[in-house]
Amino acid sequence: MAHLQQTLLKWYAACRRDLPWRRTRDPYAIWVSEIMLQQTRVETVIPYYERFLQRFPTAIALAEAPPDDVLAAWSGLGYYRRARLLLDGARTVALRGGALPGDRAALLGVPGIGRYTAGAIASIAFGQAVGLVDGNVARVFARLFAIDEDMRKAGMRTAEALADDLVAKDDPGAWNQALMELGATICTPRSPTCGACPLASCCRAFAEGRVAELPILSEKKAPVARRVQAVVATREKDGAILLARRRGEGTFAGLWEPPSIEGPAKMRARLAAWLPIGKLRRVGVVEHVLSHRKLTVDVLRADLVGSLSKADIPPNAGYDDVRVVREATFDDLGFSTLARKVVAAARPK
Repeated sequence: MAHLQQTLLKWYAACRRDLPWRRTRDPYAIWVSEIMLQQTRVETVIPYYERFLQRFPTAIALAEAPPDDVLAAWSGLGYYRRARLLLDGARTVALRGGALPGDRAALLGVPGIGRYTAGAIASIAFGQAVGLVDGNVARVFARLFAIDEDMRKAGMRTAEALADDLVAKDDPGAWNQALMELGATICTPRSPTCGACPLASCCRAFAEGRVAELPILSEKKAPVARRVQAVVATREKDGAILLARRRGEGTFAGLWEPPSIEGPAKMRARLAAWLPIGKLRRVGVVEHVLSHRKLTVDVLRADLVGSLSKADIPPNAGYDDVRVVREATFDDLGFSTLARKVVAAARPK
């Protein structure tokens, strides 16, 4: 075990990427980075991470921010539930004085912090000798130890036990990051570069010629197809657009968007019934794939011919506020990539 640790840590010291969250031991900054990096590429995260910390430099600053401001800073990064949970967690931390606890078990008591994130914060920021397993580490362990279990089920529990057993006591943060770095840059899902791997000599999958077979992953369910009708209603005098804010706990909760309704074309009448608009015109279609849903959005254009307040929104519409805004101000709102696609599709050709 000592040889494996020394070999990987030596490789990491020489080959690791220079990433902004690796230049700090601030628990809050590490927390933000780990939440952003979930299901999102490093290259995408970097500018969001830097802007987010400039805007909300501490957990207390984040806790005091309006949800609209937080979602606006997250806008375009996707998986918005992460931002809402991060805000909930920051509010909990602020009530306790603003400092994150340094123990994995205590970190698990903060909303939005699961076992992986708790392990990352505890080991990297506080030097606690605890392991962690993300997708990269799970893949490394599956190949290194030839784990013949489904890594979405029993295999993950096996990997988590290994992570705690193998963690380097002297520098657990570097060890955990080295494992993640190896999975991200060398032991990749497809076409891993085993010839450059520092652990190739002790990798069972490599020795047995089974690298391409591992990890074992059960198939994900295919996204469920859904049809949506969305209305881009514009004000004639200045081209400003009517937006509504989603309520509830769904994927787009708290975000602003052109009013929409799920269902086929016959649902347009129900949507138009509460909107002060003229005749609807279908001007395009947008495809958007989420983790569990594939959305086909019929983009409808209409003239905004009256005013609307949040008191006018029907209870079953799924919205809690409305505004008429210009496109130039969209960056000040929580505005999803899908909403941007819909607005773009409605522009006059």
